[in-house]
Amino acid sequence: MELIGERWSLLIVRELIFGPRRFSDLRASLPGMSAKVLTERLATLEGSGVLMKRRLPPPTAAQVYELTEWGYEAEPMIQELGRWAAKSSQHDPTLPLSPVSFLLSLRTMFDPRKAGSWRTRMGFRFPDISFVADLAEGKMAVTRTEPEECDAVFVASAGPPLAALFYVGMSPDQAGVGIEGDPGSAARFVELFELPEKIGGRD
Repeated sequence: MELIGERWSLLIVRELIFGPRRFSDLRASLPGMSAKVLTERLATLEGSGVLMKRRLPPPTAAQVYELTEWGYEAEPMIQELGRWAAKSSQHDPTLPLSPVSFLLSLRTMFDPRKAGSWRTRMGFRFPDISFVADLAEGKMAVTRTEPEECDAVFVASAGPPLAALFYVGMSPDQAGVGIEGDPGSAARFVELFELPEKIGGRD
């Protein structure tokens, strides 16, 4: 907690779980956080060995922040906190959440028993970022990349519409989510995720 317990620190780590991000990307994904505070938290996390910064080669030549090997080891801890929060009666899955946060929630709420031996490749496209989820042998890996050769691609403006589809039971039309590719595979994929039973918090 001394390393990552300051406000925003763990959320910064969460936003870097699927790969390096620019300073501007992090600010956009964490509304309400000032540039000054973000700069301070990044410096602290870098000093603690949780993340590092590097400059991408030309033609991009942008500075990015990425987790160290040790920093990536924080994912199971973030997932457990997510499961704990989702068990509260006050938890609302449709509240604002970043695309990274939504994809991490899928890795957290994924039920390998429902997946069985099914192999599939699903894409997720947002206005400024895209991901691919590869399911095989009861495990699901998520990569930040353009969806290619996917069975289906979910297209959304932000994380909440997808949360409404996956966790609230809305149809794609109701949630405002586009489906490219095989709608049957997309529907089957949605069924692999379920929030835990509520056990705490005020009613």
